[in-house]
Amino acid sequence: MKKFIALLALVLVSASTMMYAQESNAAARRAERKAQRDAERAKLRAEEQVQDMAAYQQAVQALKNKQFVLEANQVIFRNGMSAFVTSNTNFVLMNGNRATVQTAFNTAYPGPNGIGGVTVDGNSSDMKMNIDKKGNVNCSFSVQGIGISAQVFINMSSGNNTASVTISPNFNNNNLTLNGNIVPLDQSHIFKGRSW
Repeated sequence: MKKFIALLALVLVSASTMMYAQESNAAARRAERKAQRDAERAKLRAEEQVQDMAAYQQAVQALKNKQFVLEANQVIFRNGMSAFVTSNTNFVLMNGNRATVQTAFNTAYPGPNGIGGVTVDGNSSDMKMNIDKKGNVNCSFSVQGIGISAQVFINMSSGNNTASVTISPNFNNNNLTLNGNIVPLDQSHIFKGRSW
């Protein structure tokens, strides 16, 4: 009987040791997989930050050169309503001393520009650009033309090329805000409608 109890105790001890070893192996594998996932996420975040910083620097240089396009993906109206739009037909463009503001919505009505909105061209002047200590960019200029007379205010946060443009007409209170990305003029993929 003593041998049987000793044998039973030995079996129980070895079984509990094997179960503990299996649990610790599983925990080690889980910890290793979690560490790999965390390392991959950190690597992707670092690559994304590098790309965002490169886009930011290109956008700042494009603003300085007066050769940029803000490709908008969201329009916010004066009453606070917003609409998501396509970036190749909704934009603010500056090419030297010329500027274009275009909006186009997905409607059955073709609008004055033929693509569902309005396209206005004008001469740009009085461009002022300020970069604060944190790298945030504020830029403003005037646009004067047959179909437009407005002040344009651009705010771009540091670290990426995401910006907000507020267009404030001189003759009425119908402000329009476009949110999107600033890209150099030669890298933009816009479609310009008929202007007036």
